[in-house]
Amino acid sequence: MMLNRGHLQAREAVETADLQAAQRLRWLAFMGKRGATDDGSAIDADGYDADCRHVLIEDRRSGQLLGTFRFLHLQSGAEIGRSYSARYYDLDRLGGFPGPMVEMGRFCIHPEHSDPDILRLAWGAMTRYVDDHGIQLLFGCSSFVGTDAQGYADAFAMLRERHLAPRRWLPRVKAPNVFRFARALARFKPDPRRAQAGLPPLLRSYLIMGGWVSDHAVVDEQMNTLHVFTGLEIAAIPQARQRLLRGVAG
Repeated sequence: MMLNRGHLQAREAVETADLQAAQRLRWLAFMGKRGATDDGSAIDADGYDADCRHVLIEDRRSGQLLGTFRFLHLQSGAEIGRSYSARYYDLDRLGGFPGPMVEMGRFCIHPEHSDPDILRLAWGAMTRYVDDHGIQLLFGCSSFVGTDAQGYADAFAMLRERHLAPRRWLPRVKAPNVFRFARALARFKPDPRRAQAGLPPLLRSYLIMGGWVSDHAVVDEQMNTLHVFTGLEIAAIPQARQRLLRGVAG
């Protein structure tokens, strides 16, 4: 996989050093900005890395790694238990999904960079993979920074109002510490501007394409995040949005 956009390139990790660079960037993005002690070699790694493929988004001029994500290809919902998301959500309903699916995870951008083309190129790379392999569903965990759910009341209320998963796919509660926002905010009227401002960029992208979320958020104290299960059925992506994505994918 190789994809260029301006001075940026997206490519798949092929060497141990590539994976280590991705794990280092993940630590900087997830833990470093929280002030965690760093001796220059700290990484974010887990047992799922070995089963996943990893995409690196680099500055072609300097070679600097600016963004990364990993993905796991599953032949159908029958393999959903292999996913990272299955640690936190009861995904039995998705076990009946008939087609190929991909779990995207650990997406992050270097904390010192904010070029929106980094995210665009990530989606372009994933679009190429989706088209080449007939993927029918993308899913993963979309994370809000911090564990204060009240700070995201408008965003969660908007998710409840507009973007809940179809009941046939809706994840059930599994994690011990969750915020059941669909129930807690049933009568809360969200302010659209505050709601949009509170959404993580990756989740915003999912929703623009027709994505949906779980009815609860998992409180992850270790990562200092609140995350919602997020799904996107490829067939539901509006045609205009598909053309834009394929324009980036080349």
